Amino acid sequence: MFRLAYVPGVTPAKWVNIWTERMPGVPITLVEVSAAEAVGLLRDGGADAGLVRLPVDRDGLSVIPLYVETTVVVVPKDHAVAAADEVTVDDLTDDEVFHPLDDTIEWTVRPGLPAFTRPATTAAAVELVASGAGLLLVPQSLARLHHRRDLTYRPVLDTPQSQVALAWPTDATTDLVEDFIGIVRGRTVNSSRGRTPDSPAEKPAQQQAKKPAQRQAQKPAQRQAQKSTQNGSGRRAAPARRRGKGHRPR
Repeated sequence: MFRLAYVPGVTPAKWVNIWTERMPGVPITLVEVSAAEAVGLLRDGGADAGLVRLPVDRDGLSVIPLYVETTVVVVPKDHAVAAADEVTVDDLTDDEVFHPLDDTIEWTVRPGLPAFTRPATTAAAVELVASGAGLLLVPQSLARLHHRRDLTYRPVLDTPQSQVALAWPTDATTDLVEDFIGIVRGRTVNSSRGRTPDSPAEKPAQQQAKKPAQRQAQKPAQRQAQKSTQNGSGRRAAPARRRGKGHRPR
């Protein structure tokens, strides 16, 4: 069994489907974990690898960055921001912006005005945005995860972004971990860097499949020679003597 942890907003379905196709004999188990607890789970052996949000404490971990997410602002549908296709931090100067305790975006300067409270979670902050108490900036996948019909979101152009990565304990880099690394990196099943345990088993079948074609490729002369090697007495037939031109029998 391979255990894969993932943080909210990350969707591992594509990689899980490839794993299921390539490794039908090894079930994969998904473990949902908060962004703050993901590294601790990996170090305690609660998962073999995890899809986490950077930055994380990399001590004892191997980390492969995968992709960067667009930062968006979540607003009520009747907010002025909803009329634009995209906004800048300057557009939010006069708005109160929530900064939840589980925020994974590294801010040098937080946009907007400080809100009256710091919600414990992003989900709680979304509820406050729906009440009209302020706005919220999050990675786009979290805006989709907490979608509500009375809210919308718009990209914010000049803000830090959240990066998703694959992480695992360095001293627990097993063959299964290597297999999953190959999947997230887009290696094919026949990649020279991936394991191909089924290849040796395929060779005899491949060789067997080639035999009919090889037999059909024999030259007609070879087949004729094989037929002429045997007759009723089991002797080789003598070749016919060719009569030379211009010579009369004596």
